[in-house]
Amino acid sequence: MNKFRFTIKIMALATFMLAFASITQAQATRTWVSGVGDDVNPCSRTAPCKTFAGAISKTARFGEINCLDPGGFGAVTITKSITIDCHEVFASVLHSGVTGVIINYDSFDQVLDTRKTVRIRNINFNGANTGTIGIRILGSATNSANSEVFVEDCLMDGNFAGSQRGISDERSGNANVVLSVNNTTIRNMGAAGISIPGTTASRVSVSNSLISNCGFGIAATGSVRVVVFMSTVVSNAGPGIEMDGGSSADVDHCMVSNNVGAAFVANGTNSVLRVSNTTAINNTGLLATITGGGAVSSYGNNQTGGTVFPSAGTQQQ
Repeated sequence: MNKFRFTIKIMALATFMLAFASITQAQATRTWVSGVGDDVNPCSRTAPCKTFAGAISKTARFGEINCLDPGGFGAVTITKSITIDCHEVFASVLHSGVTGVIINYDSFDQVLDTRKTVRIRNINFNGANTGTIGIRILGSATNSANSEVFVEDCLMDGNFAGSQRGISDERSGNANVVLSVNNTTIRNMGAAGISIPGTTASRVSVSNSLISNCGFGIAATGSVRVVVFMSTVVSNAGPGIEMDGGSSADVDHCMVSNNVGAAFVANGTNSVLRVSNTTAINNTGLLATITGGGAVSSYGNNQTGGTVFPSAGTQQQ
């Protein structure tokens, strides 16, 4: 009887190990989605999946999901370091009533996921007028430490429900938190185009991008450091760029115009905007609104309505 029980235990252990090995082998470094794929497939090039959600479970940590042909690939929650890259192929996420992509660093493996890096490239996000957020980033101060998100060559449109944002970075405070947005268009948002609403001690860069027809352009609260370069923030229903609660922004070679409200807002002690080589014209109200000890500084080489921005130093006009 004892031998029989021992044999059963060995067989059970072997079955578990084989099952675990099978799961491990099922996760490929590179997987594929297609408009005519099927999520029961292994997501290989010859048998692609239908959705990002179907492919991510079959993609190894630090791996990559690519698109074989045009299609709408659905909303997805990301819980590991991964790249979703559909460059040169039309790929969309239709997310009416929901968020397009959720990146939740609290669900990452805190031991094995050493890089904590997510890359999203060449995706069109369509909220269909009822979407909530294009990309939402979550994580506690501990779990999001040393985490990075890169958004490149994307388009976000049509979020007028819930939080109504293009990108919302809600990671909690840690000095090694990165958000990089490059060559991306964010338009038609009920609230912010890009929002960093919490106390995230993060580093944010926005380059070669357009934010238009949103509730307001770029807003940050807490000890956030923002760089906006070669970008256009226009025709928003509120301020162009707003720093609150000790956040700071360096704005260089940008167009911040036709916004309903000030081009630049600094609220609170240590909230600072430093502006250079930038045109800010036809904004309703003040060029810069400063309250609670904030500051908006110019390098003396900006243009406002055909005239030179006031000389360097804290400005309110």
